[in-house]
Amino acid sequence: MIPFSILDLAPVTEGSDASRSFRNSLDLARLGERLGYRRYWLAEHHNMPGIASAATAVLIGHIAGGTSTIRVGAGGIMLPNHSPLQVAEQFGTLAALYPGRIDLGLGRAPGTDQATARALRRYFERADTFPDDVVELLGYFEPAAPGQPVRAVPGAGLDVPVWLLGSSLFGARLAAQLGLPYAFASHFAPDAMDQALAIYRRDFRPSARLAAPYAILAANVVVADTDAEARRLFTTQQQAFVNLRRGRPGLIPPPLDDIEAFWTPAEKLGVEHALACAVVGDPATAEAGLRAFIERHRPDELMITANVFDHAARLRSFELAAGVRDALVATA
Repeated sequence: MIPFSILDLAPVTEGSDASRSFRNSLDLARLGERLGYRRYWLAEHHNMPGIASAATAVLIGHIAGGTSTIRVGAGGIMLPNHSPLQVAEQFGTLAALYPGRIDLGLGRAPGTDQATARALRRYFERADTFPDDVVELLGYFEPAAPGQPVRAVPGAGLDVPVWLLGSSLFGARLAAQLGLPYAFASHFAPDAMDQALAIYRRDFRPSARLAAPYAILAANVVVADTDAEARRLFTTQQQAFVNLRRGRPGLIPPPLDDIEAFWTPAEKLGVEHALACAVVGDPATAEAGLRAFIERHRPDELMITANVFDHAARLRSFELAAGVRDALVATA
């Protein structure tokens, strides 16, 4: 059976704050480690009141320092917001602190709006240089050559697995060309998933970093003791998505008993389309849904995310999801 991993956005819920979010994230990472999840990734977003993972490398250090075996990384660092050298130094530092446990996923979106991108002193037009920036960054992790004028210290010569992230065909082609592992953002942008996977696997060129293609797919997975309760918990994510589309991102809201009263028919269609890669229900429903998803798309790894308001319910969801994973193994 394929491994399961966790994607965390360090959610800040209504009535809470970033400090609580960070404690909750570490709590979830420790649970994931005990339950056998392979990796725990955090995503870079800026100017989003409900997402506390803007300083992604700092938060990765917090999570890695509070765990001992689970891989911890970025899913991902939005490279247009940073210089490749700075990213290499940050993740070289993390790899030196936590050898063999740090992943670096790279995306080419800004992870924010244009005004915030300008405030970061980097510009979205730099996404056009993304392939060159990736190659430059990879070079900083190679052993430093004699006389090399610029090197990442620490970073040079360290083993930092680099992933490319994407929600379109661009990332799939680049990951295949460079021989890198690939993670597709199917949890919020599923449209190009099948085509991107096909291109990546067909065009993959083996590299010193990776001998054969390796693809992660992401999915929203919310599991509770009953289907009704899982659907209720999932309304938090549905509301957050609608609020973002309305241009009013805020703190993560509590679930609703009647989501139909919240959104318009057009908003409902949009959310259901964007969140199509979602498995929501009790363990039996989740097992059937995940089995169908895995059999259809054949990912090498599944990364699940659950934007659940109540921390205890969120932990319970990942605990039940691990049980579903084990049931899938037993029946494989």
